[in-house]
Amino acid sequence: MSQAAAQSKKVSFRAKEATVCPICDENHQKEQMFQGGGRLIAGKLAQDLRRNYEKNKKFGRVSPLDYVMTVCPRCYYSAFPKDWSTLNPQENEAIRKQTDIRKSYVEKILGPLDFHEDRNIATGAASYLLAYDCYQLRGASIAPTPKKAVCAIRGAWYFSDLQEEFPQLGYDKIRDLLYQKAAVIYGTTLELMQNGQEPVDTAAGMLGPDTDNNWGFDGVIYLNAFLTKKFKDQLAPKPEDQVLLLSRAKRTLARLYGSGKSSKGKPGPIIEMCRELYDEYNAIIEELGGEK
Repeated sequence: MSQAAAQSKKVSFRAKEATVCPICDENHQKEQMFQGGGRLIAGKLAQDLRRNYEKNKKFGRVSPLDYVMTVCPRCYYSAFPKDWSTLNPQENEAIRKQTDIRKSYVEKILGPLDFHEDRNIATGAASYLLAYDCYQLRGASIAPTPKKAVCAIRGAWYFSDLQEEFPQLGYDKIRDLLYQKAAVIYGTTLELMQNGQEPVDTAAGMLGPDTDNNWGFDGVIYLNAFLTKKFKDQLAPKPEDQVLLLSRAKRTLARLYGSGKSSKGKPGPIIEMCRELYDEYNAIIEELGGEK
């Protein structure tokens, strides 16, 4: 079989240049996805801005998200490629000290992992759990908060898929926990966009939340509203607190919807979803007694 024919049957390849881990100095060849070749069959865009992909008869399950994060196979340090080598000494030491804890907790959830092997649903999920954990230990200069939000929601997508595949293992609990974390952190990201305590603009290119469309800050506003509605009972158990929470999110959503109607530059799909979500907000707030 020719090299071209062999590649046509594969989803990914290894980079020729070695990636060196800044934490433990491990060398590895990062796995990357081949482009084109009918590997991706795009499906519908979900309400949480996830692009679903149909199972491919030739290649099986294919997900671009599997290959986004750079993960050290030895110490399980994980980050977006842009942030891989930008650690200061304090961050490096903090992440190094947490190595055993990081490896232990992720393998308790997903079982034994091998990042030397081709990425799969388990290592894909792990890459975002590990990155979330590592970004907890990064300083404000790299804007870790919006990146944690993206890692949390992508992790929730993975555990949604894992729950469908292995319903007896309780992955739905982790899925919902990650969604709730995302709900809180997207709200915090909105605050940071206003107060400037983190350079959130520098994270614009990786806000996603998926890989096919980068909805950027519009996506942050929409997802904050979507997740606040979805998890209002967990975020604010009392009805009066829910009204306050929902009213704040609705006002931000209204500004996005209004700007979308007045600007042709705004992407149509997200503006249409904003309109539908805004109507749902009005109905829920009315059921709770209306805005005071």
